[in-house]
Amino acid sequence: MHYKKIFFPIGGGEELKERIHGALLIAKHFKSHLQIFKAQVTPKQLMQLSEALTQTVLEELNSVAKEMLNEDLQNTLNIVKEEASILKIMLSKQARKEEVSVELTVKDGYRSKLIEQESKYCDLVIAASPHNAKITATFEATITKSGKPALVFPRKMKIFKTEHILIAWNNSPEVSRALSQAIPLLQKASKVHVITSKEFISNEKDMDKLMSYLEIHGISSSYEVIRTTRIPGEALLKYSNKNKFDLIVAGAFGHKGLKELMLGGTTKYILEHTKIPIFMAH
Repeated sequence: MHYKKIFFPIGGGEELKERIHGALLIAKHFKSHLQIFKAQVTPKQLMQLSEALTQTVLEELNSVAKEMLNEDLQNTLNIVKEEASILKIMLSKQARKEEVSVELTVKDGYRSKLIEQESKYCDLVIAASPHNAKITATFEATITKSGKPALVFPRKMKIFKTEHILIAWNNSPEVSRALSQAIPLLQKASKVHVITSKEFISNEKDMDKLMSYLEIHGISSSYEVIRTTRIPGEALLKYSNKNKFDLIVAGAFGHKGLKELMLGGTTKYILEHTKIPIFMAH
């Protein structure tokens, strides 16, 4: 499938410009319409105003809060315009056939709840790795609540491509679904390689079955059984960096939620150290 619409929720915080730039790179690669979604609290939510305050004080604080929110929104819009201009991407509220476009939409309310609803109207959701790998309610809602495949990218990403793809196979339902949803990407890749470890396969015939499945879709692939390390996630990232892969396909998490990630690793380590985007599904 072609990702005609991509959903990218943002907040404030550090490296906003870099995160928006990374999202635009992904949209440009897929020739998609990118919806950058910003949830904005109301002045009352921002200031946590007490009803015991006088009306005059309430009005003054409300005015200050509105000014802060408007300034934040304008700053975000300026960054979107600037980065879109650099990458020659048009601003448009409507998707353009075979053209890359971007829009910034804003809604008032709590971010995680709004993201859970608004993320359902797209083909792909994307998110920058959370700061210091801290998994917030917003990040988890983006990855797990849309029902769509998700792509997590480094906060400072300069290039996005999908020529060389690594599949991190742990035999879970999550990676199985991610693999199926990544078929269109894998079909266009020049190299597809699978890594796993002995704890996830009964014997290497399992991997032959996986290769045969990919071959049905016209995907030529190879595999390797690797050793994991004591540091969860380290083996995967070392392998992907050493072999210069562009994208990792993996399961988002297991039954314990976002506490676990592919190849026996934890989400925190991978999100904190990965220099490569990760395509995942729940």
